[in-house]
Amino acid sequence: MTMWKKIILGLTLALGLGAAAQASTGGISWDKAPGKLDDNASLQRGAKIFVNYCLSCHSAAFMRFNRLQDIGLTDDEIKDNLLFVGSKVGDMMKAAIDPVEAKAFFGANPPDLTLVARSRSGAGGTGADYLYTLFRTYYRDDSRPTGWNNLAFPNIGMPHPLWQLQGERKPIYHTVESHGKEEHSFSGRWEQVTPGTLTPLQYDQTVADLVNFLKWMSEPAQSKRVQIGVWVLIFLALFTLISWRLNAAYWKDVK
Repeated sequence: MTMWKKIILGLTLALGLGAAAQASTGGISWDKAPGKLDDNASLQRGAKIFVNYCLSCHSAAFMRFNRLQDIGLTDDEIKDNLLFVGSKVGDMMKAAIDPVEAKAFFGANPPDLTLVARSRSGAGGTGADYLYTLFRTYYRDDSRPTGWNNLAFPNIGMPHPLWQLQGERKPIYHTVESHGKEEHSFSGRWEQVTPGTLTPLQYDQTVADLVNFLKWMSEPAQSKRVQIGVWVLIFLALFTLISWRLNAAYWKDVK
């Protein structure tokens, strides 16, 4: 087999495995996640939600609390609002739950979330799109061990972490007949079984803030990198212009 055939075969297998992995997750199409990485108010709200609702089980072990200074928080604000008892500003964001207990409760240790907004990207959109859809498509399912299921991740093992904010809902399905069989598809609408502490609009905004923070946490220097990249492109454009004119002046007397 020639080198080019091997390369083409390798690419084909990689694409096929990627498509199979995407298809295996099932679920609905992902909604576009709102939020901007330069919105410090949103990022600060998202950090508070993350600490209060996610960090009890999930770590962000590659992120230190004092890195939150980059989104406009002071050390005192971090200490007063985001630290567990006994933690320090310079500590890593470690889960409060004991790993042994977590494995006993859930069957496996909950994954680290530092890079989840990047690792979950796929054909359906960005990792932020996936997370934004995931947190908004939980529903009660008594057949599941946790009592919860999810349209974006069918048969998910994680219970709904924000259910008190959203309340309990169930999806409304369309029933259509195809090839003599009845099939059910999600209509895009929900029935509110019990209300949450937030309205649907407030809940969507809360999820948007949380996802915005998870996206920022996956690459805290992203905004600065983009700003530096713009200045580099401007410099290169000016340098190219200067070089072009210098070259013309240098060779003008040469025929």
